[in-house]
Amino acid sequence: MDIDTHVLTAISPLDGRYAPKVHSLRDIFSEFGLFKARVKVEIEWLKALAAEDKIKELPAFDQRTIEYLDAIAEDFDITAAERIKTIERTTNHDVKAVEYYIKEQMLVHKPLEKAAEFVHFACTSEDINNLAYALMTQQGRSVLIEHLTGLFEQTKTMGKQWAEVPMLSRTHGQSASPTTVGKEFINIAARLQRGINELALLPVLGKINGAVGNFNAHNVTYPEINWPAFAEKFVGSLGLTYNPYTIQIEPHDSLAALLDSIAMVNVILIDVSRDMWAYISIDYFKQKVVEGEVGSSTMPHKVNPIDFENAEGNLGLANAINRFMSEKLPVSRWQRDLTDSTVLRNLGLNFGHSLVAYQSLAKGLSKLQLNEKRIVADLNAHPEVLAEAVQTVMRRYGIDHPYEKLKELTRGEPLTLEMLGKFINEQPLPDDVKMKLAAMKPEDYTGLAVALVKDFA
Repeated sequence: MDIDTHVLTAISPLDGRYAPKVHSLRDIFSEFGLFKARVKVEIEWLKALAAEDKIKELPAFDQRTIEYLDAIAEDFDITAAERIKTIERTTNHDVKAVEYYIKEQMLVHKPLEKAAEFVHFACTSEDINNLAYALMTQQGRSVLIEHLTGLFEQTKTMGKQWAEVPMLSRTHGQSASPTTVGKEFINIAARLQRGINELALLPVLGKINGAVGNFNAHNVTYPEINWPAFAEKFVGSLGLTYNPYTIQIEPHDSLAALLDSIAMVNVILIDVSRDMWAYISIDYFKQKVVEGEVGSSTMPHKVNPIDFENAEGNLGLANAINRFMSEKLPVSRWQRDLTDSTVLRNLGLNFGHSLVAYQSLAKGLSKLQLNEKRIVADLNAHPEVLAEAVQTVMRRYGIDHPYEKLKELTRGEPLTLEMLGKFINEQPLPDDVKMKLAAMKPEDYTGLAVALVKDFA
């Protein structure tokens, strides 16, 4: 293999080390993918124009001709993309090269010979580009949502599995009211569920209204056509939402919102990665040992939480790109500048790093083994977490300064269940209440955690 194309010489790990993990994005966000999307938009625009009765100079296509045109887009392959690159060497303009490529293909089909000049009719490059990138974004979003849904199902299953396993909470890194292991995973699942739903519902906008957004060329050529209505119908036919008010570019506001939505989901998963890393570090979870894997080059005993670390790093990279793009893309000098062009060519990077992270996180979660013995021991070593229960019950029965009394007993001092039981018996509480509180152990004090897990759909 030529060293210039070998994966080991790739500048980006997405095209090298992580290439197998982002294979599903390659046909979407590569230059090949961009060419393919542009060809799709150009062909659909030509078909829409031919279907308009008021454009007499472009008669409606018969079914055989429509099938021929569809094949240009649907059968687009690497040979076709290479031909466009060859044309671009002359035009020095990639969108114009796409137009010329389509015209070449049309000349092979005699009924299309007179239709050639309606390819790219009244369009600026951005009419094609914005719709092509919108289609690519929709496809990329579908890939991410598929993997995020897998993470949602995975955390939901783990939540149900460990619903009743009590666990010490650690607010501010210190012992706190108990929860259950399952409830912690359901918290993650619930956050992912909301994030996925919000991401899926965001509209992807598109426009096809000419050089500065006013249908100037359209209107001077065919003033009898209602071009805003025509454009809205066309953009909708691509599965996109029409934006009627633009400059030369579609302003990218909807893309920015979508990138911010991905970033928010990624922030949730950074939180998850760090928490899992921390729980592994205190031995709440062990990791399944994979035959042949090495944790450290010098310490043979190590089984490092590498999947969660990989996920955290790639999520951070993805969000750096997401945040930059969401702030940069909606900003264009006057009616057009080209700064968005080079930025948009990198759109696949944030999707790629996100996808690598999702797969690493899924792998890491699948290797977790609950160390229930360690969790129970930690919980029983902190009876002071019952102070909240005791002082709250004391409030119900009108005992003065319950919080302060428990604070004096527990804060910064070692406490045993026996000491807490003695304190309870000294309080003016009903006997049955005293018995119930004195018999309570930290593992019993999980509130409605189990019920909340079982209620989660």
